[in-house]
Amino acid sequence: MKIISWNVNGLRAVHKKGLFVPFVEKYKPDIICLQETKAQQHQSEVDLPEYEEYWNSAVKAGYSGTAIFCREKPVSVSFGFSEEICAKYKLSEDGYGDPNKEGRVMTAEFANFYVVNVYTPNAKQDLSRLDLRHKGWDPAFLEYIKDLKKTKPVIFCGDLNVAHTEDDLANPKENEGNHGFTKQEREGIDMLVKGGFVDTFRHFTKGNGHYTWWTPWRNARERNIGWRIDYFFVNKEFLPKVKSSKILSDVLGSDHCPIELEIK
Repeated sequence: MKIISWNVNGLRAVHKKGLFVPFVEKYKPDIICLQETKAQQHQSEVDLPEYEEYWNSAVKAGYSGTAIFCREKPVSVSFGFSEEICAKYKLSEDGYGDPNKEGRVMTAEFANFYVVNVYTPNAKQDLSRLDLRHKGWDPAFLEYIKDLKKTKPVIFCGDLNVAHTEDDLANPKENEGNHGFTKQEREGIDMLVKGGFVDTFRHFTKGNGHYTWWTPWRNARERNIGWRIDYFFVNKEFLPKVKSSKILSDVLGSDHCPIELEIK
């Protein structure tokens, strides 16, 4: 089984470039998790008749949003976190990062595992949302996936908006303390690992030079001056089922490239 995750930075924009459907036809994933769809389902002109479609769009038009396309109909699909988790971690106090208003989390349950599609809030360039993310979003998401893991294995993927280690961005020294590479954001990934989840790409591939996002300025993508901020994690008990975890850096259409997980 092949699962692909991609922050498309606007699904309609990628589709209008004529890139999305040919990409799906080439890679033939069983499950596709998209982030930053920036659309409602009725606004999408994508036609993939072999796939079931599930959308979790933001209340705000043209903003955020996630979607899952899958060949096999899931047992169930849920959207966002529970009201209890949102209240516990104060995620909806100012609306920012609220998974139930911004379409940031959706979960598809299959017979043998859950697939969680996530678009983590950005701490913002001025770090004005760093505390909310560090004290709110990250622990809320960890609690959510740990609760799921009690029932069956968990695969989660998406744009986590953080480079975990110095190997995960081209210029770590220059970006120390900047949004996406603060101590607090990186601790969020540390807590996922301590919670029993494995970064599948790093299980197979070490070293730097492997990135999933590039700024549109100064030919950053052509020069491979990027960040690895898109991930596939699985709970460690499920790791023997994972065959490969790859970055599809040649695929164009967004400022992010897709990532791929293959499982037995």
